[in-house]
Amino acid sequence: MTTDTAQIHETAIDETAIEQLGAQRRGRLIRPADAGYETARHVWNGMIDKYPALIVRCAGVADVMTVVRFAREHELEVAIRGGGHNVAGNGTCEGGLVIDLSAMKGIRVDSASRTARAEPGLTWKEFDHETQALGLATTGGLVSSTGIAGFTLGGGIGWLARKHGMACDNLRSVDIVTADGQLLTASPIQNADLFWGIRGGGGNFGVVTSFEYQLHSVGPIVFGGAVFHPLERASELLRFYRDWAAHTPEELTTLVAIMTAPPLPFIPAELQGRPAIAIAACYAGGLDQGETVVQPLRQFGPPAADVLGPIPYTALQSMFDEGAPPGMHNYWKSHYLAALDDSAIDTIIAHAAALPAPSAQIHLHQLQGAAARPPKEGASFGHRDAAYALNIIGTWTDPGETDGQIAWVRDFWSAMEPFSTGVYVNFLGEEGQDLVEAAYDAGAYRRLVEIKRKYDPTNFFHLNQNIKPSE
Repeated sequence: MTTDTAQIHETAIDETAIEQLGAQRRGRLIRPADAGYETARHVWNGMIDKYPALIVRCAGVADVMTVVRFAREHELEVAIRGGGHNVAGNGTCEGGLVIDLSAMKGIRVDSASRTARAEPGLTWKEFDHETQALGLATTGGLVSSTGIAGFTLGGGIGWLARKHGMACDNLRSVDIVTADGQLLTASPIQNADLFWGIRGGGGNFGVVTSFEYQLHSVGPIVFGGAVFHPLERASELLRFYRDWAAHTPEELTTLVAIMTAPPLPFIPAELQGRPAIAIAACYAGGLDQGETVVQPLRQFGPPAADVLGPIPYTALQSMFDEGAPPGMHNYWKSHYLAALDDSAIDTIIAHAAALPAPSAQIHLHQLQGAAARPPKEGASFGHRDAAYALNIIGTWTDPGETDGQIAWVRDFWSAMEPFSTGVYVNFLGEEGQDLVEAAYDAGAYRRLVEIKRKYDPTNFFHLNQNIKPSE
């Protein structure tokens, strides 16, 4: 960054006010001319390149309250960063203030109640490290560097979703700093309307400073892994998979991934570097039962590679890390699918044959089971009737690939619209208001608008998949 750019952002806010903010916070205040600014301004998606005027790396709740009040007083645009993994890049902003929660990594696990109280700067790798020491887990991200905060607030599809529900379904309470800088607790008995809204409504209502999760007995060893086939077998494999997956128990969650086969020792040399289709799985139950349940998957074909077996849950949680490193350019679009009929399969295969680069991928997440059942207190997360969530992933490093990658994602997404029942809010990128509304059931969206109007009537928190306080 040039000195001129730094000066532009430094002078956007009154210097005296910045000095006062510096005296009122415990965490680090980072400005464009400071060492570490370049690292601090970046988020996981390398396609996002923004220059905030101020970054406050909060050390605790008091810092969050102070910074929210400061930003409101000075009419600054605010971005909230937890893990920074949001594909839309909403964890940073141009010329505004970033509330950086990445240093808030406290976690306390209570094995007696099977709960965890966790701060928003934790990644799922860090969260799982603590809970798995006691043989406990909750539904978490499929890439271990993903932060717990945004993932949970948007819903949270993971390996335990069919057995234990979405991540948001496993929330028992949160502490949240609202747009007026006040700290509230939201739970089934305190601010219950807000609690309903944050379970799927994203970061629209404030800055969550503490999450209380319900944990479950999982691992430390589960039955999981993946089988791999050449893409040429995708048509028959997907039809087999569709029929088989429809009758699998809730303990089993699967994911279809279409990608370029990596150069790993367990992948046959003739498949490495070629388009491939994998079916990954996690059985959240006994190892013997898991092995029995996946036998048809192991026998079909047979696979070119079979790495299903007993595996540490933490290893399964990081299985896709290599394909999602920080700094890659990412452009995604998603659909919920009510079913996987022959026409949908043919459309997927046609676009899979045109993967624009070795790094591009297609993910098809199996849903239903517990994910289809809202918690007894209710939640705003929508489209629980969907059988699958399709994520079309453009990812690249060379700027010269940008147009081609984006065109492939958009064309593929448009071709799948006839099969779509909605979209998943955590996979939304730059889409407009219509698709934000499409992430929720109609009645739920209207209720979310009412809650937004109550807790954030001026839309102070708007750098998100925004729910406007007026329809």
